Amino acid sequence: MCTKNDSCASQLINALPHIRALRGKTIVVKYGGNAMINSELKLAVIEDIVFMAAVGIKTVLVHGGGPEIDLMLKKIGKESSFVNGLRYTDQETMEIVQMVLCGKVNKDICVLIEEGGAQAIGICGIDGSLLQARCTKQNELGLVGEIVKIETSLLENILKSGVIPVISPVAIGIDADKGKSLNVNADTAAAKIAAALCAEKLILITDVRGILSDVHNPQTLIPFAKRDQLDKLKRRHHLRRHDSKS
Repeated sequence: MCTKNDSCASQLINALPHIRALRGKTIVVKYGGNAMINSELKLAVIEDIVFMAAVGIKTVLVHGGGPEIDLMLKKIGKESSFVNGLRYTDQETMEIVQMVLCGKVNKDICVLIEEGGAQAIGICGIDGSLLQARCTKQNELGLVGEIVKIETSLLENILKSGVIPVISPVAIGIDADKGKSLNVNADTAAAKIAAALCAEKLILITDVRGILSDVHNPQTLIPFAKRDQLDKLKRRHHLRRHDSKS
């Protein structure tokens, strides 16, 4: 009869080739969706993050926090508003976003990682001018930014020390938007950070199953696609932004 220990040992043996291949490499993980509000999923994600750090994989965690933001906005009597899946962010909303993401959500994740046995440091895109952005050209989005530069030296120094950086997607405005705090999409921030760090992998943890050729039919999941296939799907309007709420 197989025991739990047998199962764990088998999983570790199967994982060994991947661990060897990724040891010393950088992986960027975007953490959001139901995995942030379901307690079991939350613990499972944190356990995986801690495990990767323990086997020598340099891990950067970028998080969302849409449900927490919605809850705080509701408490102050402000209605959430979205345009094409992106949160409309006026000044009052931006203050709530910064307070919730950079404060509560970020630090709660750091506590869980520390309790799991790894070291974490919580930062946001404003710290060290990590994420530099300009307001989007879509004026109807308010204080929503497009990232134009990543200051990688801060992250590189943190990773060298063996600590997991936990990043809130709030950017510092530059040029005409200098000094402004800007809300940026967590998925986009994670992708930009992964590219800037030349990361080995970008992992998106969310409640969205994946890319669907028909957004209303979960059976139309596309498990693998090359870039030219994605471009075709986009031109045919099969791809559209899912409400990220972060």
